[in-house]
Amino acid sequence: MTAKNTVCLWYNGDALDAAQFYAQTFPDSAVGSILRAPADYPDGHAGDVLTVEFTVAGVACVGLNGGPHFQHNESFSFQIATDDQAETDRLWEAIVGNGGATSACGWCRDRWGLSWQITPRALLDALADPDPAAAKRAFEAMMGMVKIDIAAIEAARRGS
Repeated sequence: MTAKNTVCLWYNGDALDAAQFYAQTFPDSAVGSILRAPADYPDGHAGDVLTVEFTVAGVACVGLNGGPHFQHNESFSFQIATDDQAETDRLWEAIVGNGGATSACGWCRDRWGLSWQITPRALLDALADPDPAAAKRAFEAMMGMVKIDIAAIEAARRGS
């Protein structure tokens, strides 16, 4: 059953590959229905995968194989909250190590160009610290990071 509101992501012929990667990488993720084109279309042929329904960490998505006309950019990203450094490292390495690229402050891109924020809950807690000085130290530490280092964030928060 299709969700009432679904995130539609544009791919250049490889929506199924992306959906399968996400399903294998993120908890509470799965590949759903696959719709094949009933006829030729501008960037594909009858029988090609046109759309793939999938879920990423509980979020309903559809991948549309629309061709090379539009590219993903940082104006849309998935933010994945992690519970510890091991989970942060595992997800980061899965994305970056599968043809992705690093960015800054916990952001990376997968091989399809989709942006991800791998965000430890410890970072979110530190940035929301009621002590403005502690939050500022954590923020400044984060600004110098690529992948988030929870121990460094916590040390900055403590002022050590």
